[in-house]
Amino acid sequence: MARAWKLVLGLLVLVLTACGAAPQEGAPGGGGAGPQAADSSVWRRQAIYLVLPDRFYNGSTANDNLGAAGCYDPANPRKFHGGDWAGLRQKLGYLKDLGMTAVWVTPAYKQVGQLGDGSCGYHGYWPDYVDPDDGALEPKLGTSSDLSGLIADLHSSTYGMKFILDMVVNHAGYNARVVSQRPSWFHSPSECTNDETCALAGLPDFKQEDPTVASYLTNLSKGWVSRFALDGIRMDTAKHVPIAYWRDSWIPGVGSVRAGLFNVAEVFREGSASDLKPYLDAGFDSAFNFPLRRALVNAFAKDGSVDQVAQRVQDDLGILGLSRHLMLTNLLDNHDVPRFINEPGFGVPEDEIRRRYHLALAALFTLPGIPQVYYGNELGMYGGSDPDNRRDMPPWAWTTSGRTAGGSGFLPNPELTYQHVKKLASIRYNNAALYQGYYAEMWRQNGSGNPNVYAYFRGSSSNRVITALNNGAAPSGLLSIPVQSNTAISSTDRSALPDGTVLTDLLGAGAPSPITLTDGAFKANLPARGVGIYRPRSSSSASAVTFTVTASTAWGENVYLAGSTGELGQWDTGRAVRMSPSNCSGSTCTWSVTLRYLPYSQGMTFKFIKKNGAGVTWETGSDRSYTVPSSSSATYSGGSFRN
Repeated sequence: MARAWKLVLGLLVLVLTACGAAPQEGAPGGGGAGPQAADSSVWRRQAIYLVLPDRFYNGSTANDNLGAAGCYDPANPRKFHGGDWAGLRQKLGYLKDLGMTAVWVTPAYKQVGQLGDGSCGYHGYWPDYVDPDDGALEPKLGTSSDLSGLIADLHSSTYGMKFILDMVVNHAGYNARVVSQRPSWFHSPSECTNDETCALAGLPDFKQEDPTVASYLTNLSKGWVSRFALDGIRMDTAKHVPIAYWRDSWIPGVGSVRAGLFNVAEVFREGSASDLKPYLDAGFDSAFNFPLRRALVNAFAKDGSVDQVAQRVQDDLGILGLSRHLMLTNLLDNHDVPRFINEPGFGVPEDEIRRRYHLALAALFTLPGIPQVYYGNELGMYGGSDPDNRRDMPPWAWTTSGRTAGGSGFLPNPELTYQHVKKLASIRYNNAALYQGYYAEMWRQNGSGNPNVYAYFRGSSSNRVITALNNGAAPSGLLSIPVQSNTAISSTDRSALPDGTVLTDLLGAGAPSPITLTDGAFKANLPARGVGIYRPRSSSSASAVTFTVTASTAWGENVYLAGSTGELGQWDTGRAVRMSPSNCSGSTCTWSVTLRYLPYSQGMTFKFIKKNGAGVTWETGSDRSYTVPSSSSATYSGGSFRN
């Protein structure tokens, strides 16, 4: 909701649990409890777009001045600006193009009137509840038919998107009708002892422990589920309500109306997944991953160590298990916190902010969990604390030319960030490893190594992805990140990634590509603030080429293949591809390696080299050359090593 803290704040304690191996796919620990739980195989693939409808697009000026008087003023950040269901409906193509698959909108309830300070409930979190519930919608957003039409469009074959509606049962709006009707339903100031009994920013706080109140609130939510074809519910201020109410009343109540709803809890605590687990145990399918958000902000926006991100993921996987962690909703920001690009602070150049932001977005879409994008994230929208983090979508947002030109209040050339988010959404949607695969840490500082580099493996069946990022302001230098010796990667996946496996970067944001696994490792020099999302190249229009050469070697010496292409390390001997000996006679062996896969018709120049701890010995003579044939496999016989 509009972030205003309880009168009594709980101390947020950062819980660092002992290190442990990440659970494998299929480990115990599911999502929501009971038969009404959401289908995790569907929801973990989603990319959720959070919208404040009032700030998105004005599709019908006819409703601007309906409802509470004096609450429409586009120049006032605490009043309604004209966005509505019709406007969101008109811009679904924009969200589809961006790669979003689910839309979460803030509450649709009729709001209380203008407050004494001139504020109005444009955000939806000050509902004008009444007993009996009248199910009234906020007229400035449109009618019940408008909302139903939006949902129908989302569900149509044109868009195929899901709809998540925000709900509030913790409190009523200031001076809501039910407050004067049923004063005994609310906690008094003398009862304020914890998050569950204190008034949030002075808002009337319901007594969910009272069976009559619990029934009223649950039936209120059930009414919305009955009237509208919701796919999910985002529950506001879940930590401010007794967990027993969620478990015993609300979760089974809404589930009795529609099985399979995706119910996600806002639990605004930044310690660890231990803060979220009680709500998952109560039956929520998901919770917002504020602990990970804090680590991402500290590491990327504030230029801290990425070790804290790796530790957060490792600890929380240990707390929740993989299946539950995959259903957490990850975020960089939302309507309750400053926008991510405000976090670096004054004095950081905008190009540098963009680089950090793009790194964080890459982590958001490749770490375990469901990514949530806040409207304007895709444009690099600035925004401080409430209400500055709820600015209007700009009129130029809807076209490529408009986004390229941009405007004030955004990072330069917003189209760059739009395309980055679009590419990340596509990569995640089309790689099961990223939305349902297990996680294996491959590299982080942890007391040694490059403190700015973080690499991790995600695997699901035959889909395998390695994400490597450098949060440093300088290139990483040549990294040798173990694959074959990393037992957190399953033996099946290690067997599928032998030396000679060619990986390509799906993102194309400047990281080296392609890269060939060699010496049982992933070797790369990542650019400053650089990230690559690597997947083994497929056999489509590519050939598995085996290179052989006969060579004599001294003790401790091995033969490698170095050449002009990325697959061969671009003449960088540190990235040269190691070959394996066979058919040895004394010190002379046949050395070979199969590169899987090389594109048809690709030309290359190369040499065989010998390496040991003392240095490198190159073949004599001119460079060898080869053109990959258009066949599924081929062999290059190099004869003898040219001494």
